[in-house]
Amino acid sequence: MKTLMRILAPAAAFLLLAVAISADAAGVQPFPKSFHTQEIQTDGATLYVRVGGSGPAVVLLHGFGDTGDMWAPLAASLAQDHTVVVPDLRGMGLSSHPAGGYDKKTQAADIRAVLAKLGIEHSAVVGHDIGTMVAYAYAARYPDKTDKLVVMDAPVPGIPPWEQIVRSPMLWHFSFGGPDAERLVAGRERIYLDRFWNEFAGTPSKVDEASRKHYALLYARPGAMHSAFAQFLAIPQDAQDNLASIANKLDMPVLAIGGAKSFGANEAIVMRNAANKVTELVVPDAGHWLMEEQPEATIAAIKSFLK
Repeated sequence: MKTLMRILAPAAAFLLLAVAISADAAGVQPFPKSFHTQEIQTDGATLYVRVGGSGPAVVLLHGFGDTGDMWAPLAASLAQDHTVVVPDLRGMGLSSHPAGGYDKKTQAADIRAVLAKLGIEHSAVVGHDIGTMVAYAYAARYPDKTDKLVVMDAPVPGIPPWEQIVRSPMLWHFSFGGPDAERLVAGRERIYLDRFWNEFAGTPSKVDEASRKHYALLYARPGAMHSAFAQFLAIPQDAQDNLASIANKLDMPVLAIGGAKSFGANEAIVMRNAANKVTELVVPDAGHWLMEEQPEATIAAIKSFLK
């Protein structure tokens, strides 16, 4: 009997761990079963991409502290009348971890390569957090392929009033990275991520425990935090690139969404310096994590704008 127990114990432990992970991930809504996933090679990276629905295309770009998983409720709603494309950005989620290319202009080229592989010429682009930075870079680099642009609760490096925004003590993480930072965070990814979920939320409890565990596991994967730091350390280059881009303002319709307890009306203030047709929306009772804190209002606003 003891021998049998020794044999069965590892299998039982594995089963319990699998059940625990499944339960922990319950706070993150799955994508509809009609969606499929594929890995798409770009210039220097392999992006993990979710695709579903039919109709005019829309691309959803996540930020730090999330992965493309954050968009599942919006993707499910949009898929009724749109082709929805949801990649994990390079170095994040289940995408590959290349040594470089974390400037947002290069990542815009990643998104263009994904859409080209899928046979999509035109699309709307929606971004949150770092995804906002990539979404703007995409629209600036490929204006003839961008039908509409939605940017959510994040500054865009280099676009005024960038010099005032970047001085905020809340944004110290823009310059945090390197080998010692990685050593500090290794094995403590959840603690580091909690800082963002707690300090940037209007109501921290709305980023629920199951979701926190889900994302913490993804950011604890080998190379994940190194790549995440690289996203922020590329911001000085992004600022230079965007300063050049605003010489030609975007002419497609832009929806600038800010959380009332976070970036608020500043999102539209920034975008009016980069685009000609900006619609402002401030979501009440929301901090930075709009899809977690006010999903219904955020989804309704984006769907209305895209129509």
